[in-house]
Amino acid sequence: MSAPPPPQWVVDLNSAPASKPKNASLPDPPGYTASMTRKERALSSKKTRVPPTPEEMDTLKMKKAWEVAIAPAKQLPMNAFGMYMTGNSLQIFSIFMVFTLFKTPVMAALGIQRTFAPFETPGTAGRLLGVKVVYILTNLLMLALGIWKVNAMGLLPTTRSDWLAWEGERTWSERAVPREWL
Repeated sequence: MSAPPPPQWVVDLNSAPASKPKNASLPDPPGYTASMTRKERALSSKKTRVPPTPEEMDTLKMKKAWEVAIAPAKQLPMNAFGMYMTGNSLQIFSIFMVFTLFKTPVMAALGIQRTFAPFETPGTAGRLLGVKVVYILTNLLMLALGIWKVNAMGLLPTTRSDWLAWEGERTWSERAVPREWL
């Protein structure tokens, strides 16, 4: 007993497509580029890529360094919206969000040398100082957002009643009391 023949779609899948002669009267559709011939492929593979010069590499490294430096500022609107959505009550979610707002900028400031080490070359060493300052400032903005949220939650001691434990009792110069109490 022989096996049944495979379905037509299997035969079509395994066989090479029949080459159709190109009709010169029909132009290629927009956006279509014909596949390269063997000769074109051989010529394109023989072209060697010219390595970038050190000045070009320094320019590219500075561009990437600036992207890294302003990345915290790009996260600021998202975090501000997240802080708005968590509300001002003390809940575990809002506490974790505030903790993250404080932890991330501090850890970024502590690891600034490690962050910018890939961009450090003799040609970019002097120019990276301004990039690092911007990085610190954008992280300080994130920290300020965290401080604003803690204040909105009522956790910062900013009113006089928050410091009553350190105030002495008032001494009165006179007291008015009813005669019956005396």
